[in-house]
Amino acid sequence: MLYFDTSFVVPLFLQESTSTRIERVFRNLAGQELAISQWTRVEFSSLLAREVRMGNLDTEAAQEVGGEFEAVAQASFMIFLPTGEDYELAKQYLGRHRTGLRAGDALHLAIAHHNGCERTYSLDSGLLKAGRLLGLPVTRGV
Repeated sequence: MLYFDTSFVVPLFLQESTSTRIERVFRNLAGQELAISQWTRVEFSSLLAREVRMGNLDTEAAQEVGGEFEAVAQASFMIFLPTGEDYELAKQYLGRHRTGLRAGDALHLAIAHHNGCERTYSLDSGLLKAGRLLGLPVTRGV
């Protein structure tokens, strides 16, 4: 099973410089078990709200993109619900101050770990650096 943080799935729905490469990665992973978490859904919604507040998307476009994301998430990904153990492990990761982890990234890493994911895909340099320092299987993937 492969886990994807929010930064890796956003370019599928909003045009970014990495969109074409991310689409290629997902095509190449066809047939594998893919996973995100409820936390990914929350972060995606937060990102859309921020884009609306900044004037980069209007409300209607944000709702359309959010609906597309939800449809793809339900059809293509296993969606993990964070557990108390995930929060506890995230807290332990955050206690390793050298990693520079933020709370949301620590939660992604903990969810992926507890669910036995082979790799965590992310475009977030901070998450990738921290994951490597923690000895976790993280990759930029592109």
